[in-house]
Amino acid sequence: MRFETKAIHRGQDPEPATGAVVVPIYATSTYAQSAPGKHAGYEYSRTDNPTRTALQTALGELEGVGEGSGGGGVATASGMAAVALCGYLLGAGDHVLLPDDAYGGTFRFFARVLGEQGFEWSVARPTEPDSVAAAIRPTTRLVWLETPSNPLLRVADITRLAAIAHDAGALLVVDNTFATPYLQRPLEFGADIVLHSTTKYLGGHSDVVGGALVTADRELHERLRFLQNAAGPVPGPFDAWLVLRGIKTLAVRMERHCANAAAIAEYLLADDRVAEVMYPGLASHPDHVLAGRQMDAFGGMVSFRPRGGRAAAHRLAEQTEVFFLAESLGGVESLIEIPAAMTHQSVVGTPLEVPDDLVRLSVGIEHVDDLIEDLDRALG
Repeated sequence: MRFETKAIHRGQDPEPATGAVVVPIYATSTYAQSAPGKHAGYEYSRTDNPTRTALQTALGELEGVGEGSGGGGVATASGMAAVALCGYLLGAGDHVLLPDDAYGGTFRFFARVLGEQGFEWSVARPTEPDSVAAAIRPTTRLVWLETPSNPLLRVADITRLAAIAHDAGALLVVDNTFATPYLQRPLEFGADIVLHSTTKYLGGHSDVVGGALVTADRELHERLRFLQNAAGPVPGPFDAWLVLRGIKTLAVRMERHCANAAAIAEYLLADDRVAEVMYPGLASHPDHVLAGRQMDAFGGMVSFRPRGGRAAAHRLAEQTEVFFLAESLGGVESLIEIPAAMTHQSVVGTPLEVPDDLVRLSVGIEHVDDLIEDLDRALG
């Protein structure tokens, strides 16, 4: 079954009692049992809920983990809740190797939350695998990766980094939020865990907050499911339903996101008011060849630096009309932000600091001519 069909059907069979073709929102906290400890698969909705089950099945299938394989999806209440579940895999004294351009919230969790509890972390450049290998310690248990990265849009070799992590007895976790499983499936390249902020492209409409982990490993999936229940960072049934609804149109939305982003990147590249453009689909991008080999298309995110520095970047972000000045990404509407002042404030003054004149675009599915005209007007 091909991706577009899986997105609509996997885990989403008609509801047997009524034949409803859309998975119902099971708004219940508990389930009647026929006898103490005997139930029809559900007992309490922190542990399991049928709407969440459908979402987890769909997520696993889209990342290439078939139902019944032992692996699968684990849905969480936010992307950061998914990051935190990975943190629960660590023990005292364990080390996490982070990329040098990680999302600010991910860095904050490992450096400020776990770091202050005695866990160790350090930073390496994932686009230089030798740098990653050199940074591995005997206590390294997780190697973290974003590809494409947020917000610099660098692309790293998942296969090589998986080999490095596995040689050290560590797990490779890949944040696949920017690419989505429609464009990239990291488990196929050797990753152990794939992470998503389902708030973004999977939900797709800026109306839900959620997260997810997917693994093909049976034991690891069982451990993550245990942690999901024990720690309790689960999405409510309505949130799970919203993400399921978004997934149904993921393929068609990503096609438009990618086409619009490519056109905008080319426009910015040719504009003298722009000093630098970051988009993996550009032939000038340092990771373009790798991205073409690892991804099916290049995504809907574009970063760039206008001439004129920080003041010019802030002026631009405040002048757009079609692009809303807002955090987050992956919705049908286009967004513009200044990472150093917004989503990545937590990395200012650290090895992960991003340029203060960097502008990040989440390119939506509006008409591309309107988007380009909006940027052209705001660039002044």
